Amino acid sequence: MPRHIVCLTFDFDAISGFISRGQTSPSWISRGEFGPRQGAPRLLALFRQYGIKSTWFVPGHTIETYPKACESVAAAGHEIAHHGWTHRPPTTLSREGEEEELVRGNEAIVKLTGRKARGYRSPTWDLTPHSVELFLKHGFVYDSSLMGDDYTPYYARQGDAIELLKPAVFGKETPLVEMPISWSTDDSPHFEFVRTETTVRQGLMNANAVGENWVNDFLYMRSHTDWGVLTYTCHPFIIGRGHRMMMLEKVIRACLDHGAVFVTMEEAVDEFKRRPK
Repeated sequence: MPRHIVCLTFDFDAISGFISRGQTSPSWISRGEFGPRQGAPRLLALFRQYGIKSTWFVPGHTIETYPKACESVAAAGHEIAHHGWTHRPPTTLSREGEEEELVRGNEAIVKLTGRKARGYRSPTWDLTPHSVELFLKHGFVYDSSLMGDDYTPYYARQGDAIELLKPAVFGKETPLVEMPISWSTDDSPHFEFVRTETTVRQGLMNANAVGENWVNDFLYMRSHTDWGVLTYTCHPFIIGRGHRMMMLEKVIRACLDHGAVFVTMEEAVDEFKRRPK
């Protein structure tokens, strides 16, 4: 019987992403504060209305800076997954630094939920040659940072050899499940306006147009697969603005009208692993 899954996921960066980029003025910090202050409560209320469980990738910094907001997410039954302790990209860290982020972030998650995270998502969606090894060492079941598929989870490789003047040599598959993502189904590049001394990212796109694209991604999955998982990635301080909340609700209702099943990423991974290979 066909089954089409939607995973609503939220990178609950709050102010950690701005701090990691050195953006610590009151204006930058206030942008991140909107997440725990308004975005998260609005999202939790919306999910209560529709009986939906979601997955929140939460940096340890957010857990320790905004404990009540994070407790509300966990108490509502949503999955708490790993997003570093700081919001520094692993590619900027040594192997030891990357492992320290995993350990410290998990310590904060254990205090919040009573267990280590089963899933990880990289800040900036980039991994190092050490990442998969470290995920397996520390008991992670899945990662959600790569883009090698759209509707089908797959097993992450370890040991790729990628050189400019040679054909790529791909490493072996590991037990780590990869839950693929895409910038096209992430709210940040569509909506987040960023202006620095050297760059401008316009963002601020029409939410209804973005929502139409997101619904069409689900409809394509529904018409071309018997079983699949579509992941949407949002940030409470971005998606939590009023007109974007209205867009997200329209996406939820449209997917439900066409038979979508909303589950946490942890649940989707377990279902994928039970499927015949």
